[in-house]
Amino acid sequence: MGELMRDATTGLAWRVAEPAPTAPTSLLVLLHGVGGNEAQLADLARTAGPDVLVVLPQGRLVLGPGQFGWFRVAFTPTGPQITPEEAEASRIALTQWIGTLQRQHGVAPSRTVVAGFSQGGIMSASVALTAPESVAGFGVLAGRILPELEAAVAPAERLRALRGFIGHGIHDSKLPVTWAERADAWLTQLGVPHTTRLYPVDHTLSAGMRADFEAWYRPLLAAASA
Repeated sequence: MGELMRDATTGLAWRVAEPAPTAPTSLLVLLHGVGGNEAQLADLARTAGPDVLVVLPQGRLVLGPGQFGWFRVAFTPTGPQITPEEAEASRIALTQWIGTLQRQHGVAPSRTVVAGFSQGGIMSASVALTAPESVAGFGVLAGRILPELEAAVAPAERLRALRGFIGHGIHDSKLPVTWAERADAWLTQLGVPHTTRLYPVDHTLSAGMRADFEAWYRPLLAAASA
């Protein structure tokens, strides 16, 4: 990965996967989970095409040495309890920052995919569903869609061009598979075309999930670049 860079407007830090294309045709933004860092999804970056600029941002909250997050969350018997103002601030910052990257590198929103693992997947859905014109698609890998997002979701007519991918472990002990089922139902209700895949794993980015996500986003970016 390249050196850590920081956006003066949003405060977001990120690295670019190397080798970076000199004239990228597409943009893939990969968001890590809570307690992780920008290196967590580096393996996904290695399999992107040679014309795809892959950027790996770092969560805005410092949780420990080398550990970051997009918002604080407590796992309770009644489900995850988030700090909503932190999630909202990260959503706004990510949306603005993605727009800046697109302008700097001459990549259109129609050639941009945002995806992430766990909390990173949550943020991917938050960006895409509230600002669907900013990306072509989003991936939620072992994550969920925040119920708190409902009031900010864009109208159905703005969501029609968006595409989504949901990958989740059937045995997920951190975010039970019911979250994937809820996300699938919600996207269907919103009219967002999407693919949902379940895997016989716990809370992890499995090889099968990775392969299915790659098989989903590559044609999406290729079609937009044609």
